[in-house]
Amino acid sequence: MGWHPAADEELLLRITVKFATGVAPAVAGSRWFRDPQRNDIQHELEGWPTGPVFTPHTAGDQAARRTGRGLLGAVQVVANLVANIGGAVGSPFGSAAGDEKPDDPENEVEDFPVLWAAPGTLARTVPWQLDPGRQPDGYTTDLALTTRRLLFLGTRSDSPGEDDVLAEFPRGAVAGAEQKRFSKVRGDVCVSFSDQSWIRLFTGNANCAERIASALTGSRQLVPERALTAPQRERVTRFMASHADATQPPVFVKLPSGIVHAEAYVPSKAGKDLVNAVGILMDDAGEPAEPKPGDL
Repeated sequence: MGWHPAADEELLLRITVKFATGVAPAVAGSRWFRDPQRNDIQHELEGWPTGPVFTPHTAGDQAARRTGRGLLGAVQVVANLVANIGGAVGSPFGSAAGDEKPDDPENEVEDFPVLWAAPGTLARTVPWQLDPGRQPDGYTTDLALTTRRLLFLGTRSDSPGEDDVLAEFPRGAVAGAEQKRFSKVRGDVCVSFSDQSWIRLFTGNANCAERIASALTGSRQLVPERALTAPQRERVTRFMASHADATQPPVFVKLPSGIVHAEAYVPSKAGKDLVNAVGILMDDAGEPAEPKPGDL
């Protein structure tokens, strides 16, 4: 059976995630699992199967990767122009880290930990299925946030109506989250726990990363579908009918003016594991609305 929130909670968002991957030359394609002394701890994580072992790239490797990204960037400039003509919302096109500068060079350029955890901390209990190097074929992992829990769910492609509850944490155990812009399509988000451990996840789109971060920091008001008016729910039903390929249920953001932004995510042709964000703005009557000053 598919997972559903319990009777005493409501779903705020569900977004497909996995451990992030480095984009800087020395760490491109790599990820590590660290304790605060920067020891590799993947062999210490209970129940984790054996996974790939990465080493930082040499100067020669880095030069080759920079050349490859330069050629790819030229192709993507043209793709960006095409996407902008269509007005694509949340288009994932762009170079590996766009024009962003690393906010945390120690953990984004020189090293790339995606799990940072002292012994006994919560990050050590996140599921191994989040790791692309260990994830079974045809398996996807989602982050689900409710009014009282953060959960990680797993789904097999051959059983799309069934979910595995891989791990769950009370909202009070989650300290916050931050979108990490120095990443592929600006799609990384770092989720931190109250014990100072953290994980870095890739979401497939900058909008997805921002939604998770804003929901966990309270900078945006996410509301459950139940909070919508009847006309708004009818409008959302029509909207979702035109996006039958949406990967997850829509996310609803109530803007300061009271306008609701409904956003869904659909597979992107730009690359594997990328999604496009599509959305509508509507007033209480479910009619199209323009954002007011302070909304965006």
